Amino acid sequence: MLLGQNTSDTIFALSTGQLPSGIAVVRVSGNLTFPMVRALCGSLPQARQAKLVQLKDEDGRLIDHGLCLIFPAPHSFTGEDCAEFQVHGGKAVVNKLLEVLGRQPHCRMAEAGEFAKRAFLNGKLNLTEAEALADLIDAETEAQRQFALSNHTAAHEALYESWRKKLLHIRAFMEAELDFADESDVPEDAASWIWGDLQALQHEVQQHIDGYRVAEIIREGFRIALIGAPNAGKSTLLNHLAKREAAIVSSIPGTTRDVIEVSLDLRGYKVILSDTAGIREEADEIEVIGIERSVYAAENAQLILHLLDSRDPIPVLADEDERVLSIGTKTDLAPAPANCRLGISVHTNVGIEQLIELMTTRCEALAKYTAAVSPFRQRHVKELRHGELAITRSLELGRQGHLELAAEEMREASNALARICGKADVEELLGVIFSSFCVGK
Repeated sequence: MLLGQNTSDTIFALSTGQLPSGIAVVRVSGNLTFPMVRALCGSLPQARQAKLVQLKDEDGRLIDHGLCLIFPAPHSFTGEDCAEFQVHGGKAVVNKLLEVLGRQPHCRMAEAGEFAKRAFLNGKLNLTEAEALADLIDAETEAQRQFALSNHTAAHEALYESWRKKLLHIRAFMEAELDFADESDVPEDAASWIWGDLQALQHEVQQHIDGYRVAEIIREGFRIALIGAPNAGKSTLLNHLAKREAAIVSSIPGTTRDVIEVSLDLRGYKVILSDTAGIREEADEIEVIGIERSVYAAENAQLILHLLDSRDPIPVLADEDERVLSIGTKTDLAPAPANCRLGISVHTNVGIEQLIELMTTRCEALAKYTAAVSPFRQRHVKELRHGELAITRSLELGRQGHLELAAEEMREASNALARICGKADVEELLGVIFSSFCVGK
């Protein structure tokens, strides 16, 4: 439970964006929702049917004309009685409405994510669905939107529950051998055939964890580093792709002393483009720090654009790394070097579309979305690795004949899977997860 929350309170909040706006939606949820609607509107509208109403305060003074909708429990987002007021999006109108709502007994402003948390507590969402909902709200690109929608299903819960059932089945045979070995209906050496099944499950979990790489690229961004000698055109290219002056451009070598990052929407994918300090031998103390950060940016990038000034190409990276693409710059002044994949000129726009196509192709290859269920938060990976290690220990203990200890490790693996969707030991996580939501969701 988030600090200060009381789930018996009726909560309310502005659910739409920054004011002023054309329309503002104020959401209400809790046991006192419908009495509150009657107090403001005079009567209840039909369930799920918008009704034009006059919203009035306790003294009968008009707050605004607007629409009111009600959603009786349990058929609402939170599973509680809910209502929405759609009013004009002026600051004074919304503030007055919130002020009047806050004066009602046992009614208070919702905290960040409290509507979604109540939906979880009332069985309307599991934790992975709630996290996918947060990702959908935060989505900046088309790929992020599609990925969040694909995760906002019960598919993760179904997968992890199927694994838990397999573990339960295996544990049942183990414990049958331990506790009822003398019974005639228990097969002799009942646990001996299950190690293959347990090893197959371990492999399945490992493959599933590997899928996080795709999710991380889609959610956090595909990292591209611009690497090259001083004055190779890195900052100029960054500004051109960003369509703004994000980096200082100068003919003086060593102008860029630190890594400058911009976020781009590259044909539906989020891309983090990093302009780095030019790499050279004759560098001062501060420039050396910038070069070290350039190397770090390259090491952590999914794609490296190795820029070479076509007039004086000075290579600073070996092209053996499959992440490296050598690009000749300033081709309006000289032809691109023969070893370059592509020649570009920012001033004449030559090769820029082809460069974007190359970056997009690399991004699609690494972040290719498949219909397979994959973990999409670091929290999921942590629990999955915890479970996979428990299965590994169970295999080792079982092969040594320690069935009691092996069964206990499988119980630990089962609990780790349950925690992902919020079915066990997650109370301390709830505040962290739901506080990441905006207020009103």
